[in-house]
Amino acid sequence: MFSPGTRKSNFSARKERSTLGRVPTDSPITPLTENRRSLPDNSIPNRPSTGTPAPWASRLSVLARIPPVKKSEKGGDIDPVQPVYVAEFPQVVRDEQAIFLQKRAPGDACISGGMDKESSLTWIICGSRLFIWSFLSSAAPRECFTLDLPSSILEIGDMTTNSGHGNIWLLCVVNWDSTRKSTDKVAQQCNPAGIVLCNRKTRALIYWPNIYSEGNTTRVMSLASTDEFQLSFSPGDGKTTTNKQRQHSRPGNSSTGSSSFNSLIASAMPDPDCPYICVALACSSNGELWQFLCSPSGIQRKIIYHDMLSPFPQGSDGRQLMGGKGYPRSLIWHYDHHPLEEPRRQFLLLTDHEIQCYAVKLSPDSSVSKLWSQEIIGTGGDLGIQKDLAGQKRIWPLDLQIGNLGKEITILIAIFCKDRVTTSSYTEYSLLTMQYKSGVNFSLERIEPIHGRVLEKKAPIQVIIPKARVEDEDFLFSMRLKVGGKPSGSAIILSIDGTATVSHYWRNSTRLYHFDLPYDAGKVMDASVIPSLDDGEDGAWAVLTEKAGVWAIPEKAVLLGGVEPPERSLSRKGSSNEGSAQEERRNFSFAGNIAPRRVSSEAWDAGDRQRAVFTGIARRTAQDEESEALLNHVFHDFLLSGKVDGALDKLRHSGAFERDGETNVFARISKSIVDTLAKHWTTTRGAEIVALAVVSSQLVEKQQKHQKFLQFLALSKCHEELCSRQRQSLQIIMEHGEKLAGMIQLRELQNMISQTRSAVSPYSTSQSEISGALWDLIQLVGERARRNTVLLMDRDNAEVFYSKVSDLEEVFCCLERQLEYIISVEMPFEVQFQRACELSNACGTLVRMTIQYRNEHHIWYPLPEGLTPWHCQTVVRSGLWSIASFMLQLLSETSHLHKSAKLNFHSHLEALADVLLETYSGAITAKLERGEEHKYLLNEYWKRRDALLDSLYQQVKSFVQPTYQDLSGGTDEQNEEIVKELSSSILSIAKRHEGYQTLWNICSDLNDFELLRNLMHESMGPKGGFSYFVFQKLCDNKQFSKLMRLGEEFQEELATFLKQHQDLLWLHEVFLHQFSSASETLHKLAISQANSSISATEEGFESDESYLKSTLADRKRLLNLSKIAAVAGVFSYSSAITIYHCGSFSLVQVIMLLLFLFAFV
Repeated sequence: MFSPGTRKSNFSARKERSTLGRVPTDSPITPLTENRRSLPDNSIPNRPSTGTPAPWASRLSVLARIPPVKKSEKGGDIDPVQPVYVAEFPQVVRDEQAIFLQKRAPGDACISGGMDKESSLTWIICGSRLFIWSFLSSAAPRECFTLDLPSSILEIGDMTTNSGHGNIWLLCVVNWDSTRKSTDKVAQQCNPAGIVLCNRKTRALIYWPNIYSEGNTTRVMSLASTDEFQLSFSPGDGKTTTNKQRQHSRPGNSSTGSSSFNSLIASAMPDPDCPYICVALACSSNGELWQFLCSPSGIQRKIIYHDMLSPFPQGSDGRQLMGGKGYPRSLIWHYDHHPLEEPRRQFLLLTDHEIQCYAVKLSPDSSVSKLWSQEIIGTGGDLGIQKDLAGQKRIWPLDLQIGNLGKEITILIAIFCKDRVTTSSYTEYSLLTMQYKSGVNFSLERIEPIHGRVLEKKAPIQVIIPKARVEDEDFLFSMRLKVGGKPSGSAIILSIDGTATVSHYWRNSTRLYHFDLPYDAGKVMDASVIPSLDDGEDGAWAVLTEKAGVWAIPEKAVLLGGVEPPERSLSRKGSSNEGSAQEERRNFSFAGNIAPRRVSSEAWDAGDRQRAVFTGIARRTAQDEESEALLNHVFHDFLLSGKVDGALDKLRHSGAFERDGETNVFARISKSIVDTLAKHWTTTRGAEIVALAVVSSQLVEKQQKHQKFLQFLALSKCHEELCSRQRQSLQIIMEHGEKLAGMIQLRELQNMISQTRSAVSPYSTSQSEISGALWDLIQLVGERARRNTVLLMDRDNAEVFYSKVSDLEEVFCCLERQLEYIISVEMPFEVQFQRACELSNACGTLVRMTIQYRNEHHIWYPLPEGLTPWHCQTVVRSGLWSIASFMLQLLSETSHLHKSAKLNFHSHLEALADVLLETYSGAITAKLERGEEHKYLLNEYWKRRDALLDSLYQQVKSFVQPTYQDLSGGTDEQNEEIVKELSSSILSIAKRHEGYQTLWNICSDLNDFELLRNLMHESMGPKGGFSYFVFQKLCDNKQFSKLMRLGEEFQEELATFLKQHQDLLWLHEVFLHQFSSASETLHKLAISQANSSISATEEGFESDESYLKSTLADRKRLLNLSKIAAVAGVFSYSSAITIYHCGSFSLVQVIMLLLFLFAFV
């Protein structure tokens, strides 16, 4: 509908047909039978009914766009504005289509289909069969469910014949496990789901409780009663009309006054005592709202409202302007993800001039209550669409969608206008976006009606097409709106003629992207969004075609291929502006300096992870392209000849060293090497591909080629240039080697796990591979890459994982976000422990291999100052901590395990803790070198270090004795030896990461003073290191004798420490024979206590005579000790006796002096 078409006269068209003779009925110049019946009398003949012909596009067969070998494999260029082939139909669907079309005349066969966004299920009705499969599934062949439609329903009119009014079936998928997010599943087939199928025309309803159960053929159905089906009420004129009378209407007239259903929604009932029961709601063109209670035993149907259309407030003229007939149009749930336990759910309904909100009680005695309604069309512009403007004749709200987690409402509007100057008529299409006003409570729990306005315009009305061809109401009402795809804020509009157009508002203007496939692709049946595994993020648009499978529209294609709206016709019936298409195509001013990317190095970047809207657009100049092409050429010559003559000068002259980081051409070539998709890796073998040695051999080939690239850099002296000018680029190149080495090691680990399982399991190798936690992690990472990069959608998850080496960080990202899927709390404890150990081993393997590669190739790396290694980034640390914290939670359940399993779990957690703490250490070092704020990171590091080390040591103690409390008694030497052996690794980790509390606990529990002294010598960190920590512990425990004894060995450290403890410093100074310093310290201590006593009295403390006497006694004692220390520093033993006989000191003072001399000299 939104594709510009070429205008051709009737005479020329007839002449071509007479000249060429008989033209194949499936050719683009032959109108199908359905179009000949449905078009008005004045329609333009020869209008193609399928495909989206555009004057700039080659009309090759769609098969030409699906080559046997993908362009990405050949390394050639791709057109960045073309849609991407995602998935073929299952073979059973292809076979049924072929049989069905043979029995019907071309254009006379009716094939309906659609896509469900929440479940990612695709469905097609061909003849008397319903086919359902997941278009996200990478398995080949895809699992497809075939459901037979009851013959009794098909016999009510010919439901297999094209009616000329588009899709005649409405289908809803009922998710019975909505408590689990759909993005938590790699394959949606695991979720139980029911199907509600309704025929628009006959109102017949069919219900399958669970299509994934073994008895999925069990179904129930409900047919409309005679009174319901034969009579319909038209609220516009109050007249009753039979269906027979409507069937004899002229083809060009509108059938909106009929009683056909327009929209259908369904939701599961939260009652656990009533499984597989759902509530469905449907609205019809005569203003009725119907409710269906579907259960395995039957379907109960009842009408809730006879007339959903509220009286128009402006009088009779208002409804005439709005239309009235054919409404309400759309039903939609307020929130996509609804908690299964919630007993109520809200839905919105679109009428001819307003939006209505209702709450439905999900129970056997279901009830519907109206919450609020608001006009969107009125005389005031603040309502939404302003009516009664000059030239307006009629306004149609066509469809409604909800986005941004239920906070935004988008409405597709069509306005019939007449130009008063030229008297020509046209239709204006626009998008109206509304949002909830601040302070409005729209929570699920609300059941009280809201009076007044609840919505406001979020932005000015977005005009999609200012002047389009006038269409009949059937054509208008066939249009459907979808929101939520990339680019963010874009919408896609579908029409009865099989076209799909993406509308995107950018730089204060609307741009349209026409989904364009050749004629033999058939119509576009539906569109949806490829769900992202990242919460809150949009995915690329996915389009279901009638004959060519599923295609995707990359974000880059919309941004680069969008054109400004044509001045005139949107319709495929023709356009009055012959040059509009060419003018629109030339309107790429914003992308004029953007060269098409080469698949070999950056095709996958179009969907790279979590960037802004323009992630897929790299603003690259012609110089960048030339530099990359030159580097490819000289490197290829080096591989053939081993020579690098003049390579450095050529590359320097081309500007290859002007960019740093990921955009550097050397980094891009390195990425293309490690990310190359092998040509003979195909999806026809499904999951069994990873069981073949070809995976490992391809990874080794990549490693060898990357090593050759490093040799090329060294021989051409480009390495020196990168070291001096682009350190970050060289760091990225070397990290590609690290990740490749880690991927190879991970593949070997997967091989080892599968061999171990196959040795103890009767299953085949492929079966044993797909049963572990590591395999699930590989599937998650591969699925994430496929969804973010639509070029990979037709690939196997494992193939994508082992190919996209440069994004190895995604392993840790998925661990952080999807761990609850890999290790579910519903699994047995033994399985949880086993899967946790498997994941921790995989993560540790990756990081250790990275560090090993770095150590072996350290001479290749640039200076590390300020550069953060990839394995020390936040995403890696978060992923490691996710599995580590989960393992800490499992420690409380270790009593269920055998002792050998406990030891195995402990060793895995210990290795994971070592790796995690190393990543923190590297990140903190890089922040310090860059001078960045690191306090938060340091506190997080300390907190997690202490939690890990303490838990590990407590587990070691539990191994020795279940009631283990303390080994300080030394009565069980065997237990002490066991603890020493098991805690040796913990000691090593604690020493490297300053885990002083753990070191102290081990030494204290073992009562090993010698070990304590050795650790104090080895762990001399900042602020005194472990020795300061020990001194503080001894002070806190009042163990002053041990503190003084350590002072003999750590004299300077203890002296520095005791500067903050003056009451103990003089003792250490006496031990060091520093009697004069001890005397000064004692004197200062006495004076400080006197000052503190005076200040306490001045501050208002009550005078306590005993307290003052005690304080004075202490001061006197300290002063006497100060005198004695001073004398001890000057006199010997004989001098003390002489002093006593002279009467200078009392006998007690002389004895104290002698004690000083005997004790400390």
